[in-house]
Amino acid sequence: MNNTNGNTYRILTLFGTRPEVIKLAPIIHALEKRPDVFATINVTSGQHKDILYPFIQQFRLRVDEDLALHQPHQKPINVCSRAISALADLYERMKPDLVLVQGDTSTALAGALTGFYLKIPVGHVEAGLRSGDKDNPFPEEMNRRLITRLARYHFAATGTNAATLRSEGVAEEQIVISGNPVVDSLQWALKESRPSDSTKTLLQNVSDKKLLVVTSHRRESFGDLMLERLRRIADFLRRHEDVAMVFPVHPNPVVQEAAQQAFQGVTNANLIAPLDYFDFIHLLSQAWLIVSDSGGVQEEAPTLKKPLLILRENTERPEAVESGAARLVGPSPQKLASMLEELYSSGTWSEELKSISNPFGSGDAGKNIVTAIESFLR
Repeated sequence: MNNTNGNTYRILTLFGTRPEVIKLAPIIHALEKRPDVFATINVTSGQHKDILYPFIQQFRLRVDEDLALHQPHQKPINVCSRAISALADLYERMKPDLVLVQGDTSTALAGALTGFYLKIPVGHVEAGLRSGDKDNPFPEEMNRRLITRLARYHFAATGTNAATLRSEGVAEEQIVISGNPVVDSLQWALKESRPSDSTKTLLQNVSDKKLLVVTSHRRESFGDLMLERLRRIADFLRRHEDVAMVFPVHPNPVVQEAAQQAFQGVTNANLIAPLDYFDFIHLLSQAWLIVSDSGGVQEEAPTLKKPLLILRENTERPEAVESGAARLVGPSPQKLASMLEELYSSGTWSEELKSISNPFGSGDAGKNIVTAIESFLR
């Protein structure tokens, strides 16, 4: 933990998953540039385990406490209950002036609820996202709604998010439109890093083809829906040998099994292990088309000006669709197949994206949030 004295504010930042690290890193770095005002306490719940620390290392973050909550085959309710118990002791010991949580994970909900119980102010990064369906995505949609009720300060990425918060009764003086710190991280990654040798080789091997990047890992996609979607992509690849797919497959056994089954024998399908953030961003930057059910990718695609098909029925990031960078596929695997064929035939979407404005900000969200925190606490 950074050195502190009576004149600094103790900011406890809590993260447990890869997206939380990516989006909180710019804020932590901005806080650490102000040691005269802030003392930082960086805590991981350990919700993700092996795949988390490479991201922590890449973003050069210091971890002061690791709650090590990960267990095999854990469910959100187990993560949340264990986190609340561990965080209660930690908050009592550290006595932070503010707890920062991000997004809609079980870690974030536990962090906000514990702060509320102990009367410690909570700041919510990426506040105001809503899909409109409390069960989709599950449990994230309800997590973020609950965090809004628990938090005191709300850092909304867009004006649409801020309007949502106002419509739900959040006071104007508690809302800041900050931009999304994922833009900060993405710009930093492209500037400060080069692809690893393995990723460079992969990109070279597919450089003469249209690169299709696929990710799928959300719980609501599990089962027949995921398998049928992947089968439609496999059929598309068989018909178009000038397209090469790269699919970083999530370690969840459900995703692994579906991917292996769908792409067996498809020679232009590359199933690879999950990439670190820097390699993943370099991969996306070379894509002809991205197909994903990821929330983060919905922000990264417009930043990179890459076309995205969203494998969901709805989205809590309508700005991606409204900007023209993304299109919703919906629940039908057949619609996915027809959209892939349409995009392959037309070939104009990528050109149209060159002139769009990024709805998620310009890369200064970390600085904006820290400025707002200082103003709130003073």
